[in-house]
Amino acid sequence: MNRREFAWSLYDWANSAFPTVVTTFVIATWFAQAVAPDPVAGQTMWGWMQTAAGLAIALLSPVLGAVADAGGRRRLMLGLCTVATAACTAAIWFARPEASSAIYVLACVGLATVFFEVGTVFYNAMLPEVASPARIGRVSGLAWGLGYAGGLTCLVLCLFGLIRPDPPPFGLDKTQGETIRAAAVLVGAWMLLFGWPVLVALRDPPGVKPGWREAARAGLAELRGVLRGLTGRPDMLRFLLARLFYTDGLNTLFAFGAIFAAGVHGLGFQEVLLFGIAMNVSAGIGAALGGLVEDRVGSRRMVLASLAALVAIGLALVVVEGAALFWGLALVLGLFFGPAQAASRTLMARLAPEGEMAAHFGLFALSGRITGFLGPAVLAAVTQWSGSQRLGMATTAGFMALGAVLLLGVRERPGGNGVTTP
Repeated sequence: MNRREFAWSLYDWANSAFPTVVTTFVIATWFAQAVAPDPVAGQTMWGWMQTAAGLAIALLSPVLGAVADAGGRRRLMLGLCTVATAACTAAIWFARPEASSAIYVLACVGLATVFFEVGTVFYNAMLPEVASPARIGRVSGLAWGLGYAGGLTCLVLCLFGLIRPDPPPFGLDKTQGETIRAAAVLVGAWMLLFGWPVLVALRDPPGVKPGWREAARAGLAELRGVLRGLTGRPDMLRFLLARLFYTDGLNTLFAFGAIFAAGVHGLGFQEVLLFGIAMNVSAGIGAALGGLVEDRVGSRRMVLASLAALVAIGLALVVVEGAALFWGLALVLGLFFGPAQAASRTLMARLAPEGEMAAHFGLFALSGRITGFLGPAVLAAVTQWSGSQRLGMATTAGFMALGAVLLLGVRERPGGNGVTTP
């Protein structure tokens, strides 16, 4: 891995702390157990917050991606999104473990989620500039694995550096949730500390950049052209539709995993964090191994195989009894998270035409978020209607299965690896 590949991959290490610590394990669980009135209400409220964030991401991502293409400012926009994500995350420090702070916590996490996801549009669009066609799958997969390692490392620091020590460090008050709230501050600092190398190593194209108003006009015109052109690129259109559904299932399954483990299997807060550490180890191993295999078998086949495993194991996880069996199945499930996501990113880079990469990755983000409200909304509605977290979580399998069926009709464009997937 050369210097540019490493600098780009290190950003995955930096920003993966946010979904791992904030939206999945630490803050999400703390919100459900200590801020919301009860775990079922917490899962419901968290679901509606993710719904609102998903709508905002769906509206902003393709437009800002096209503006970045037209204005040549991917690096600047990535930097702004990184700083905004870190600031909104750190602001969780001012919350309190009481119901009156629920809206504040949801607002902080929702805004941070929007900035985080929009930032990934500019980050992902840099991938074809970093890796050759023959290495693009390997670099994407290894970067995703590095991201899981980064999320894991930050989670371990939160658990053993802030939450478990007794007495807590720095005079923090556990009764006021200060050890948990300090974890949010750590995530913000983590993103700023490790997120800068990509901004130095990968510069925007040289030359005079148009003004923001001109870039916006040109970007919107480019976006209209990209959207009109989708009818002439059926494989791209079908892939975006497929990802629209299976990413909704993936994101919902991952976002509510900790809340489900705590509510259904009675895992305590520290057990949930240990569960998160184990899941990140499993997912990181899967992403790295998947990246090594993907350039040989093709991105599409890698996504399909991962989705098939995720649906089967995910359904088993919903019905099993006993924490030990739940743990075992969850660790196997984790092996397929990374390959499904990393191979999707690579497939998009192989399908998108040169010169319109950020705009297409804006559509990539749109396809992962335009119905991003639907997965959490269906989960929240089914959970609220049935009073069962199991039935709510089972809805994720349907989304992933539908996406896999649609992906079967996609033909992968030949890349540097010489793979064409019929």
